[in-house]
Amino acid sequence: MQLDEHQILKHLMENRVRISAAAWLVVKDAHAAEDIFQNVALKAITRKVEFQARPALMSWAFITARREGIDWLRRHRRMSTGLDDELMDLMDLEWSRASSSGPQVGARMEALSTCLESLPEKSKNLLNLRYHDGYNCIEIAKRIGIDLNAVYKRLSRLHQGLRHCIDHKIEKVHSA
Repeated sequence: MQLDEHQILKHLMENRVRISAAAWLVVKDAHAAEDIFQNVALKAITRKVEFQARPALMSWAFITARREGIDWLRRHRRMSTGLDDELMDLMDLEWSRASSSGPQVGARMEALSTCLESLPEKSKNLLNLRYHDGYNCIEIAKRIGIDLNAVYKRLSRLHQGLRHCIDHKIEKVHSA
């Protein structure tokens, strides 16, 4: 049984944040990511392809959001981070592979999101500086006024803690 227009919109809206985040990871622009989500929703409804189940729709939506993000970067090259077409194609290929590896990737991403939410504010700020704002460890050390080795140790502990948290949450899901 194929999903109807109402079901498609319902599933997309339930996953709006995750789909927008997939686009944001590429474009690093919240407004563009929201526009991309809207384009994905519009395409999902106006496509001539039928979605037989929610997982097929969601897989298509994440892949489409990433590809739309890459297209957006190509159109806005003057404002982009300078990624060349070859790198963009490699990113697209890698995301396609990750998306086709099944629900395990989605489960890990959900576990990561939950684990990140549970971190103390200082830890979130450190990760934000490193991975969102793109500061290197030397810049972070100067910015927050701690020793460079302390930055390395904190990030290492955070990575290990997140890995443990994710593995624990995945284990819980599989044992339930």
